[in-house]
Amino acid sequence: MKLARIKTEKGVFYAEVRGEKALLLREAPYEKIEYSGEELPLAQCTLAVPSEPGNIVAVGLNYRSHAEEIKMELREEPLIFSKWISSILDPEGTIIKPDVCKQLDYEAELAFVVKRKCRKIRRGDAADYILGYTCLNDVTARDLQVPGDQWARCKGFDTFCPFGPWVETEFDPENAHIRAILNGKVVQDGNTKDFIFNVYELLEYISGFMTLYPGDVVTTGTTGGIGPMEPGDEICVAIDGIGTLKNRIG
Repeated sequence: MKLARIKTEKGVFYAEVRGEKALLLREAPYEKIEYSGEELPLAQCTLAVPSEPGNIVAVGLNYRSHAEEIKMELREEPLIFSKWISSILDPEGTIIKPDVCKQLDYEAELAFVVKRKCRKIRRGDAADYILGYTCLNDVTARDLQVPGDQWARCKGFDTFCPFGPWVETEFDPENAHIRAILNGKVVQDGNTKDFIFNVYELLEYISGFMTLYPGDVVTTGTTGGIGPMEPGDEICVAIDGIGTLKNRIG
């Protein structure tokens, strides 16, 4: 099931995307799925980010290929940082390159959306706390990351966290083909089999030190092949079994 948020003249609504239609829901889909009875043609809909997170938790250096390309040793425990709510950007939205940024990089990632309040979850129970999976671009001002290894600023600018286009509830996160496509050319091509820590291990680790709430987003790191984008470019994050997140650079 594909769960989205749809912008309409009456406001923003959660919906199930089914074929070429959006079936509107009465409420957020965390407790239950209840349809309002209203349907809209998907082609006439504008998609918003598919959840409203209070927390966006990110993981660094979680693919062996990425650790290898930047010459970092594999970590013994996950590297955790956060992206700010103000960095959220809708599918089809424009990523703004800050004036202070000389190199703006894409990072194609698999993310998951939390379904239930969770604290100190065991990895064997983690799947019960995940609503589903989506595409995310961990946009990074690379030249601002290197001095002092500063991550909060370089990954936290406005528009630096586009995700979507929807949340796929039926998905295997342990064998997922993920790509970044820049102006029609594949520039990242990886698989979550290359994870150092899988999604269930990550949820166990993160919920061990903080409480996560319905709608929160956890993004799981990027594969090898990171690189720069420029204003006017189109960047896509495509994950087989989910869909494609598309944004332009401004």
